[in-house]
Amino acid sequence: MSATIPGPDGRPRCRWCAAAPEFFAYHDSEWGFPVGDDRRLFEKLCLEGFQSGLSWRTILAKRENFRAAFEGFDFERVAAFTQADVERLMTNDGIVRHRGKIEAVVNNARRARELVEREGSLAAYVWRFEPSPDECAPPQTASTSRASIAMSKDLKKRGWSFVGPTTVYSFMQAMGLINDHVEGCAMHGEVERARAEFLRPGQEAGEV
Repeated sequence: MSATIPGPDGRPRCRWCAAAPEFFAYHDSEWGFPVGDDRRLFEKLCLEGFQSGLSWRTILAKRENFRAAFEGFDFERVAAFTQADVERLMTNDGIVRHRGKIEAVVNNARRARELVEREGSLAAYVWRFEPSPDECAPPQTASTSRASIAMSKDLKKRGWSFVGPTTVYSFMQAMGLINDHVEGCAMHGEVERARAEFLRPGQEAGEV
């Protein structure tokens, strides 16, 4: 079976896009492109936690509702949520009403705030776990890695929850810490170029 399928423009895309029509736009504009924005990184960690046991299609369809419910995933604001906010969110049928996952977002927002105080930014912390090319498995052949296990272990040590190695690996795929587009995919080269041009946190402009 081919690792790709034709996209709307006839060019090949990763086969998982066939699962839902809306996946093409997400695949072409977001998945695998490097992200250095703290709020987007926090959002994705939270949404990957919500996805646990569910499909990404379910989460993607509700993403705007999640953003509205959790203050745009501004972790400074979410950190101030109380138990009353948790109860309020448990009645919000626009999101996944799972108490443990909702409480995890509030907890992780507080942990994110602490992490930023220590590390400078969430991006600086996350990108520290970017694996070298020789550590990466061939695209879409793994669900965890040495890097995702290390990041998961460290986050848990810092008090985060719903951040298992598989969840963290999916986060790394989506946020561009690895390029997991298959070789024949039209986006593989575009993501490679974006990663080459991406200024990692702590790098100076022009540094190789």
